[in-house]
Amino acid sequence: MSAAKHILVIRFSAMGDVAMMVPVLRTLTSQHPQVKVTVVTRAFFKPLFENLPNVEVFTADLKGKYKGVLGLYKLSKELRTLGFDVVADLHNVLRSKILKLFFFGKIVIQIDKGRADKKALVSGEAVRQLKTTHQRYADVFKALGFPVDLSQPKFPKAKPLSKTVLDLGISSNETLIGIAPFAAYESKTYPLENMEAVISELSKEYKVILFGGGVKEIEILNDIEAKYNNVVSVAGKMSFDEELELISNLELMLAMDSGNGHLAAMFGVKVITIWGVTHPFAGFVPFNQPKDFQLTADRSQYPKIPTSIYGNNYPEGYKNVAGSIAVTTIISKIKSVISA
Repeated sequence: MSAAKHILVIRFSAMGDVAMMVPVLRTLTSQHPQVKVTVVTRAFFKPLFENLPNVEVFTADLKGKYKGVLGLYKLSKELRTLGFDVVADLHNVLRSKILKLFFFGKIVIQIDKGRADKKALVSGEAVRQLKTTHQRYADVFKALGFPVDLSQPKFPKAKPLSKTVLDLGISSNETLIGIAPFAAYESKTYPLENMEAVISELSKEYKVILFGGGVKEIEILNDIEAKYNNVVSVAGKMSFDEELELISNLELMLAMDSGNGHLAAMFGVKVITIWGVTHPFAGFVPFNQPKDFQLTADRSQYPKIPTSIYGNNYPEGYKNVAGSIAVTTIISKIKSVISA
């Protein structure tokens, strides 16, 4: 048993990676209730950690107050006043490495991202299931003296829906299906015309909620909403806190290999994911989701998959591989999961 009582956790971005920390931290503090955790991250992500016992958030503006090496030094001085005992670097990037230099005298364990294994995966040298990111996070805490068993997770209750959500005609009494059609790269995205066919069919039986962000995505989702009954786009219409409230009430989320799937998984929501040139083998599957919830592109047709870890690299002819997953496959999978 470690003598440490206060763990400083570093993870600045991205949203999906930060969201993946949440079930691990919930389990950590449940299994080690004597431990206090301070998470250093961006202000936008603070709502992710609400109601986590013994977890506080220190927000770091890395483009303003804590910009550059001098800014990170200032951040380190402020963090030291919190009285943490050990450091869990769950990011392992240049910023976190510089920050750690100012924590001399403290025990620091950084995440092993398995870069060599991931390189072998995308090169085709060793196509196999790699350790999940959640387990990689847990391994850091184990190295600090706090083993975390993720096999029997607990999840929070659904949050009450805000007036903003209710005013959009959404009720927790309905079967709510969330759909997040976009991802950071087009190569990870299901073709929009196919996704619209999925939305059209599902809206005949369920209330479909569309998630997205950015001017172009909002415009596209509003156009889809206008075409179908029982479809509501919430993109650009609510705060991040309200979006999380809504996600916690979903029966199921359909997402790409993207952050929205991880947000839903935080609440124990069933998450079906669509994979293009990336693959579940890389370890980024949403937390606690069965293998058959992951719908992958046809490797007999596209044998080089996965072509990259993040979706930013792919050979000619691979941009739209997610389209090899049939619309009927997605619809039948969602219906079978809901009726199970």
